[in-house]
Amino acid sequence: MRKVLLIAIMAISTVAFAQSGLKQDIDVIQSLYGKSKLELVSAYMKLQEPQAAAFWKMYDSYEVERKALGQKRIMLLDDYVQNFETLTEAKADKLVTAVSDNNIAYEKLFVKYYGQAKKIVGAMHAAKFIQLEGALFTAVKAETQNAIPFVGEIDRSVKK
Repeated sequence: MRKVLLIAIMAISTVAFAQSGLKQDIDVIQSLYGKSKLELVSAYMKLQEPQAAAFWKMYDSYEVERKALGQKRIMLLDDYVQNFETLTEAKADKLVTAVSDNNIAYEKLFVKYYGQAKKIVGAMHAAKFIQLEGALFTAVKAETQNAIPFVGEIDRSVKK
């Protein structure tokens, strides 16, 4: 019963998540850090003009691309949640390949925008930006992973 309830909740939340423009990312970040992502990035980067204006313009472009990748990731999670109880070899392979491709796309995004940020704010601030983005991505990914069921049977509720 718990598994069915979890599947139903994930199915509803992942569709709503994709439709809400990555609201879950925002919720996870706010629950972990107590502020919005933009507030967190701004407070951490502590940029001064004229670098700040150029950085935020670049950041807006980054966010457009990141959110598109995030929506793709959510659609893959939704596909998994909808199919995990009847997962076939072919479907499992398709999902793992697509998720791997999505993870690679995130890494390419980080590399691309590190280069752009470095030109605008220097290597140290660019490193801060990418490190923070990587940490936020990892936190959201971990929260999501903990919410979805494993392929096959594994009980994660038992703690030693």
